[in-house]
Amino acid sequence: MLTTIVIGAASGIGAATVRVLRDAGHRVITADLAGTGADVAVDVTDEASVAALFEGVAVEESGYTGVVNCAGISTLARIVDHDITEWRRVVDVCLTGAFLVLKHAGRSVADGGSLISLTSLNARQPGTGLAAYCAAKAGLVALTEVAALELAPRKVRVNAVAPGLVVTPLTEPAMGLPGVREGYLENTPLGRSGEPEEIGAAIRYLLSDDARWITGETLDINGGAHLQRYPDLVGLIEKAFA
Repeated sequence: MLTTIVIGAASGIGAATVRVLRDAGHRVITADLAGTGADVAVDVTDEASVAALFEGVAVEESGYTGVVNCAGISTLARIVDHDITEWRRVVDVCLTGAFLVLKHAGRSVADGGSLISLTSLNARQPGTGLAAYCAAKAGLVALTEVAALELAPRKVRVNAVAPGLVVTPLTEPAMGLPGVREGYLENTPLGRSGEPEEIGAAIRYLLSDDARWITGETLDINGGAHLQRYPDLVGLIEKAFA
């Protein structure tokens, strides 16, 4: 049985991924912030916490074969108005946190294992007000490629999944504002948002032996949204509150 750690497992894409993997026969260990009901409490911005997670699982479960890192946050502000504390908060979770996960998982994951990070359409498509998120997610794509090179001698595969609009607790607040959902869907050729389970299915594939010759890849799952343009979120929100 494959043993997989899912970080950011308490809600949204992380929770859906847990369901998909368990249905596929994985033994899943869930990790999230304290108080979320996950099996293990972890703060991806705290190196000691991340190290303890992987060391504990390696000892208590006699090793693990896969890691899925879904931890992420965002904020919205134009660059000229961006608070530095908010910038650091987003980059700490989305990029530095991903680095810490890859660092410590890379030390103890089983040879031939698979490490997957959740990046975003915003890694390749800029959006107004999303400077911190876009920068962090773009950095994560490059980090994924470096990790794939460095861990290849142990046959550990390192990949990322980049969703477009998926309605989750992270994105839902903005969806209720006039014009925001429509702005996304008008720029998505397939005309709909994604389902969390669809992202989970792609993660399941990348963890499987069917993907054993794939590493250093970022898989776009966005209904073709990367072919068009990102909606002007700041403009739409300013209009809604004008």
